[in-house]
Amino acid sequence: MHVIDLLNSNMFDVEVSGAKASISDVFPNWNAHDRFGVLIYDALGGLGATHLIQIAITSFYDSKPARRTERKVYPEIYAIHVGQWWGTHVPFDFWPARKEILVSDDHREILDAINDRAITRLAVPQRPARDLVHRRKEEDAALDRIVTAAMYSATGRIGDPDFSIRGTDRRTETNPQRVLRPLQISEAQAAAVAKSGVPMKEGDPDYRAWLMQHEQDITIDQRAIAESNRLALRKDGLVTETYRFLRPADALKCL
Repeated sequence: MHVIDLLNSNMFDVEVSGAKASISDVFPNWNAHDRFGVLIYDALGGLGATHLIQIAITSFYDSKPARRTERKVYPEIYAIHVGQWWGTHVPFDFWPARKEILVSDDHREILDAINDRAITRLAVPQRPARDLVHRRKEEDAALDRIVTAAMYSATGRIGDPDFSIRGTDRRTETNPQRVLRPLQISEAQAAAVAKSGVPMKEGDPDYRAWLMQHEQDITIDQRAIAESNRLALRKDGLVTETYRFLRPADALKCL
Protein backbone atom coordinates (compact mmCIF):
# COMPACT_ATOMS: atom_id res chain seq x y z
CA MET A 1 0.00 0.00 0.00
CA HIS A 2 2.76 2.36 -0.99
CA VAL A 3 0.24 4.92 -2.29
CA ILE A 4 -0.51 5.95 1.32
CA ASP A 5 2.94 7.50 1.57
CA LEU A 6 3.51 8.18 -2.13
CA LEU A 7 0.57 10.39 -3.09
CA ASN A 8 -1.26 13.40 -1.75
CA SER A 9 -3.76 15.78 -3.29
CA ASN A 10 -1.39 18.74 -3.63
CA MET A 11 0.61 16.81 -6.24
CA PHE A 12 -2.03 17.56 -8.89
CA ASP A 13 -3.24 20.66 -10.70
CA VAL A 14 -6.73 20.54 -12.18
CA GLU A 15 -8.26 22.72 -14.87
CA VAL A 16 -11.91 22.60 -15.92
CA SER A 17 -12.88 24.35 -19.16
CA GLY A 18 -9.42 25.94 -19.20
CA ALA A 19 -9.80 27.54 -15.76
CA LYS A 20 -7.99 26.61 -12.57
CA ALA A 21 -10.06 24.18 -10.53
CA SER A 22 -9.66 21.52 -7.87
CA ILE A 23 -10.03 17.78 -7.35
CA SER A 24 -13.45 18.43 -5.85
CA ASP A 25 -14.56 19.84 -9.22
CA VAL A 26 -13.81 16.44 -10.76
CA PHE A 27 -15.14 14.38 -7.84
CA PRO A 28 -17.68 16.61 -6.08
CA ASN A 29 -18.73 15.66 -2.57
CA TRP A 30 -16.49 12.62 -2.37
CA ASN A 31 -17.30 10.74 0.81
CA ALA A 32 -15.84 7.85 2.77
CA HIS A 33 -18.10 5.35 1.01
CA ASP A 34 -17.20 6.26 -2.59
CA ARG A 35 -15.67 3.58 -4.79
CA PHE A 36 -13.78 4.23 -8.03
CA GLY A 37 -13.77 1.93 -11.05
CA VAL A 38 -11.93 2.09 -14.36
CA LEU A 39 -12.84 0.01 -17.41
CA ILE A 40 -9.89 -1.17 -19.51
CA TYR A 41 -10.25 -2.27 -23.13
CA ASP A 42 -6.68 -1.82 -24.41
CA ALA A 43 -3.18 -3.05 -23.62
CA LEU A 44 -2.13 -1.16 -20.45
CA GLY A 45 -4.98 1.18 -21.37
CA GLY A 46 -5.61 2.28 -17.80
CA LEU A 47 -2.39 4.30 -17.97
CA GLY A 48 -4.36 6.87 -19.93
CA ALA A 49 -6.37 7.49 -16.75
CA THR A 50 -3.36 7.53 -14.42
CA HIS A 51 -4.05 10.87 -12.79
CA LEU A 52 -7.79 10.23 -12.53
CA ILE A 53 -6.99 7.00 -10.69
CA GLN A 54 -4.52 8.79 -8.46
CA ILE A 55 -6.81 11.67 -7.48
CA ALA A 56 -9.44 9.05 -6.68
CA ILE A 57 -6.87 7.45 -4.37
CA THR A 58 -6.05 10.74 -2.65
CA SER A 59 -9.77 11.49 -2.30
CA PHE A 60 -10.27 8.09 -0.68
CA TYR A 61 -7.68 8.88 1.99
CA ASP A 62 -8.56 12.57 2.39
CA SER A 63 -12.20 11.70 3.07
CA LYS A 64 -11.11 9.65 6.08
CA PRO A 65 -7.53 10.48 7.15
CA ALA A 66 -7.42 7.60 9.66
CA ARG A 67 -7.05 5.31 6.65
CA ARG A 68 -3.50 6.60 6.28
CA THR A 69 -2.50 6.31 9.93
CA GLU A 70 -4.59 3.77 11.82
CA ARG A 71 -6.10 1.01 9.71
CA LYS A 72 -3.89 1.67 6.67
CA VAL A 73 -6.34 0.10 4.26
CA TYR A 74 -5.99 -0.27 0.51
CA PRO A 75 -8.05 2.22 -1.52
CA GLU A 76 -11.45 1.14 -2.77
CA ILE A 77 -10.50 1.25 -6.44
CA TYR A 78 -11.28 -1.39 -9.07
CA ALA A 79 -9.75 -2.17 -12.46
CA ILE A 80 -12.15 -4.04 -14.75
CA HIS A 81 -10.50 -5.65 -17.78
CA VAL A 82 -12.94 -6.24 -20.63
CA GLY A 83 -12.63 -9.16 -23.05
CA GLN A 84 -9.15 -10.21 -21.90
CA TRP A 85 -6.45 -9.30 -19.44
CA TRP A 86 -4.77 -6.11 -20.66
CA GLY A 87 -1.73 -6.15 -18.38
CA THR A 88 -1.95 -5.85 -14.63
CA HIS A 89 -2.36 -2.38 -13.15
CA VAL A 90 -1.76 -3.61 -9.62
CA PRO A 91 1.06 -1.13 -8.79
CA PHE A 92 -1.67 1.52 -8.37
CA ASP A 93 -2.82 -0.59 -5.39
CA PHE A 94 -5.64 -2.40 -7.13
CA TRP A 95 -5.09 -4.94 -4.38
CA PRO A 96 -5.95 -7.50 -3.05
CA ALA A 97 -6.37 -9.33 -6.34
CA ARG A 98 -10.17 -9.17 -6.17
CA LYS A 99 -9.86 -5.49 -7.07
CA GLU A 100 -8.54 -6.27 -10.57
CA ILE A 101 -10.93 -8.48 -12.48
CA LEU A 102 -11.70 -9.87 -15.92
CA VAL A 103 -15.14 -9.80 -17.51
CA SER A 104 -16.38 -10.73 -20.97
CA ASP A 105 -17.15 -8.03 -23.54
CA ASP A 106 -20.89 -8.54 -22.97
CA HIS A 107 -22.12 -5.13 -21.83
CA ARG A 108 -24.51 -6.79 -19.40
CA GLU A 109 -21.66 -8.54 -17.61
CA ILE A 110 -19.66 -5.31 -17.53
CA LEU A 111 -22.54 -3.54 -15.82
CA ASP A 112 -22.91 -6.49 -13.44
CA ALA A 113 -19.27 -6.01 -12.41
CA ILE A 114 -19.81 -2.26 -11.87
CA ASN A 115 -22.89 -2.90 -9.75
CA ASP A 116 -21.37 -5.79 -7.81
CA ARG A 117 -18.58 -3.44 -6.68
CA ALA A 118 -20.95 -0.56 -5.96
CA ILE A 119 -18.89 1.82 -8.13
CA THR A 120 -19.82 5.45 -7.54
CA ARG A 121 -17.13 7.13 -9.69
CA LEU A 122 -16.62 5.54 -13.09
CA ALA A 123 -13.98 5.97 -15.81
CA VAL A 124 -14.64 4.57 -19.27
CA PRO A 125 -12.28 4.62 -22.26
CA GLN A 126 -13.10 6.59 -25.39
CA ARG A 127 -15.77 4.57 -27.18
CA PRO A 128 -18.85 5.39 -29.26
CA ALA A 129 -22.20 5.31 -27.50
CA ARG A 130 -24.47 2.45 -28.53
CA ASP A 131 -28.13 1.65 -28.08
CA LEU A 132 -27.53 -0.96 -25.37
CA VAL A 133 -30.23 -2.84 -23.54
CA HIS A 134 -29.09 -3.87 -20.07
CA ARG A 135 -30.64 -6.47 -17.82
CA ARG A 136 -33.85 -5.31 -16.20
CA LYS A 137 -33.26 -2.77 -13.41
CA GLU A 138 -29.46 -3.07 -13.52
CA GLU A 139 -29.16 0.27 -15.30
CA ASP A 140 -31.45 1.90 -12.74
CA ALA A 141 -29.35 0.46 -9.91
CA ALA A 142 -26.18 1.95 -11.43
CA LEU A 143 -27.74 5.36 -12.08
CA ASP A 144 -29.05 5.48 -8.53
CA ARG A 145 -25.46 5.19 -7.28
CA ILE A 146 -22.97 6.63 -9.81
CA VAL A 147 -22.12 10.25 -9.01
CA THR A 148 -19.33 10.93 -11.51
CA ALA A 149 -18.49 9.46 -14.90
CA ALA A 150 -15.55 10.48 -17.07
CA MET A 151 -14.17 9.37 -20.41
CA TYR A 152 -10.44 8.93 -20.93
CA SER A 153 -8.17 7.95 -23.80
CA ALA A 154 -5.68 5.11 -23.51
CA THR A 155 -3.12 7.58 -24.87
CA GLY A 156 -3.73 10.00 -22.00
CA ARG A 157 -5.14 12.80 -24.17
CA ILE A 158 -8.75 12.84 -25.34
CA GLY A 159 -10.10 15.09 -28.07
CA ASP A 160 -12.37 17.99 -27.09
CA PRO A 161 -11.63 17.63 -23.36
CA ASP A 162 -13.59 19.15 -20.49
CA PHE A 163 -10.84 18.99 -17.90
CA SER A 164 -7.18 18.22 -17.41
CA ILE A 165 -5.10 16.88 -14.54
CA ARG A 166 -1.39 17.66 -14.33
CA GLY A 167 1.07 15.97 -12.03
CA THR A 168 3.22 18.52 -10.21
CA ASP A 169 5.53 16.05 -8.49
CA ARG A 170 7.69 13.41 -10.19
CA ARG A 171 6.31 10.82 -7.78
CA THR A 172 3.04 10.95 -9.74
CA GLU A 173 4.89 8.98 -12.45
CA THR A 174 6.01 6.19 -10.11
CA ASN A 175 2.91 4.05 -10.53
CA PRO A 176 2.67 4.22 -14.34
CA GLN A 177 6.34 3.32 -14.65
CA ARG A 178 5.80 0.31 -12.39
CA VAL A 179 2.87 -0.76 -14.56
CA LEU A 180 4.97 -0.41 -17.69
CA ARG A 181 7.89 -2.28 -16.13
CA PRO A 182 6.66 -4.29 -13.13
CA LEU A 183 9.18 -4.72 -10.33
CA GLN A 184 10.68 -8.18 -10.36
CA ILE A 185 10.38 -9.33 -6.78
CA SER A 186 12.38 -12.39 -5.74
CA GLU A 187 11.19 -14.75 -3.03
CA ALA A 188 14.02 -13.49 -0.82
CA GLN A 189 13.00 -9.84 -1.34
CA ALA A 190 9.35 -10.64 -0.61
CA ALA A 191 10.34 -12.51 2.53
CA ALA A 192 12.49 -9.58 3.68
CA VAL A 193 9.59 -7.15 3.25
CA ALA A 194 7.24 -9.52 5.08
CA LYS A 195 9.74 -9.91 7.93
CA SER A 196 10.09 -6.13 8.28
CA GLY A 197 6.49 -5.92 9.44
CA VAL A 198 5.77 -3.04 7.05
CA PRO A 199 2.26 -3.61 5.58
CA MET A 200 3.23 -3.66 1.89
CA LYS A 201 1.76 -5.85 -0.82
CA GLU A 202 5.30 -6.50 -2.07
CA GLY A 203 5.78 -8.73 0.98
CA ASP A 204 2.72 -10.81 0.14
CA PRO A 205 3.57 -14.06 -1.72
CA ASP A 206 0.25 -13.70 -3.54
CA TYR A 207 1.41 -10.38 -4.98
CA ARG A 208 4.54 -11.89 -6.50
CA ALA A 209 2.44 -14.75 -7.88
CA TRP A 210 -0.02 -12.22 -9.37
CA LEU A 211 2.76 -10.40 -11.21
CA MET A 212 4.13 -13.67 -12.59
CA GLN A 213 0.65 -14.79 -13.62
CA HIS A 214 0.18 -11.67 -15.72
CA GLU A 215 3.63 -11.43 -17.29
CA GLN A 216 2.30 -12.64 -20.64
CA ASP A 217 -0.96 -10.65 -20.73
CA ILE A 218 0.33 -8.40 -23.52
CA THR A 219 2.99 -8.60 -26.19
CA ILE A 220 6.37 -6.90 -26.23
CA ASP A 221 5.11 -4.65 -29.03
CA GLN A 222 2.00 -3.65 -27.08
CA ARG A 223 4.12 -2.76 -24.07
CA ALA A 224 6.43 -0.70 -26.28
CA ILE A 225 3.47 1.25 -27.69
CA ALA A 226 2.20 1.97 -24.17
CA GLU A 227 5.65 3.16 -23.13
CA SER A 228 5.86 5.40 -26.19
CA ASN A 229 2.43 6.89 -25.44
CA ARG A 230 3.48 7.71 -21.89
CA LEU A 231 6.80 9.17 -22.93
CA ALA A 232 5.05 11.44 -25.45
CA LEU A 233 3.07 13.02 -22.60
CA ARG A 234 6.05 13.78 -20.40
CA LYS A 235 7.55 17.24 -20.07
CA ASP A 236 10.27 17.75 -17.49
CA GLY A 237 9.30 14.37 -16.04
CA LEU A 238 5.66 15.37 -15.50
CA VAL A 239 2.46 14.53 -17.37
CA THR A 240 -0.80 16.31 -18.15
CA GLU A 241 -3.80 14.16 -19.05
CA THR A 242 -7.14 15.27 -20.47
CA TYR A 243 -10.64 13.91 -19.96
CA ARG A 244 -14.29 14.44 -20.76
CA PHE A 245 -17.17 14.48 -18.32
CA LEU A 246 -20.06 12.15 -19.12
CA ARG A 247 -23.56 11.88 -17.81
CA PRO A 248 -23.71 8.51 -16.04
CA ALA A 249 -26.53 7.41 -18.36
CA ASP A 250 -24.31 8.16 -21.38
CA ALA A 251 -21.39 6.30 -19.81
CA LEU A 252 -23.53 3.16 -19.58
CA LYS A 253 -24.11 3.40 -23.33
CA CYS A 254 -20.35 3.12 -23.90
CA LEU A 255 -19.79 -0.25 -22.22
